[in-house]
Amino acid sequence: MNPAFKVVIPARYASTRLPAKPLLDLGGKPMVVRVAERAAACGADEVWIATDHAEVKAAVEAHGFSALMTRPDHPTGTDRLAEVVALRAWPEETLVVNVQGDEPLIEPAVILQTAMQLAESGADIATVAHSIADAADFFNPNVVKVVCRADGDAAYFSRAPIPYARDHFAREGGGETLPMGLPALRHVGLYAYRAGFLKAFCGLAVAPTERFESLEQLRALWHGYRISVTCVETAPAPGVDTPEDAARMRELFDRKAIVG
Repeated sequence: MNPAFKVVIPARYASTRLPAKPLLDLGGKPMVVRVAERAAACGADEVWIATDHAEVKAAVEAHGFSALMTRPDHPTGTDRLAEVVALRAWPEETLVVNVQGDEPLIEPAVILQTAMQLAESGADIATVAHSIADAADFFNPNVVKVVCRADGDAAYFSRAPIPYARDHFAREGGGETLPMGLPALRHVGLYAYRAGFLKAFCGLAVAPTERFESLEQLRALWHGYRISVTCVETAPAPGVDTPEDAARMRELFDRKAIVG
């Protein structure tokens, strides 16, 4: 039996590279609504959009979804989730999945898998990873890597190439290939949290590792919280960060509308 859980979709209106991003039209519906439709198919008992803009709230509610107005000054999406937990008065053990508002192709099954990982592991947080096969991805600092312990919990996240195959790269020279069996995992930014962690998060001091890596999840590890990692076979579909991404996503949804 699947666990009971909530989905919260943070949808901040302002975006440096793509203003009004949640309202981007994709096949006749705002992008945030497309994300909510995917989330609604995962089996969650509630789906909420947390926004800082009345226009986003109105668009969401016009399509039959629930929305909450949250403060405009949250430094992170996790802080926005914490405000939703407080506004809804969810108990400490409530499972809350954070689905990014710019991923209209997210697989409902992966959302459910992440919630199940949290429920079954007993961890404070669950997240997603998949194997890295390409050396360019492994050495790319924009691709976040995670190393796991034997129990499946995260030991560390980094933008650096970890775990580093010292002998292989010494022989190869340029690092153009990865050795067979290297447990290199790419972190995917989908998270499930226990509400108790979200309530505590806002009071946690920033970790030194977080400051240098620019990875918020390192704050949780620094303070002793468990992050359980569930692995998927293939990389999830990319989200929408830039005008170029938006153009590609519009074209995809337009083609779907034509096909019917």
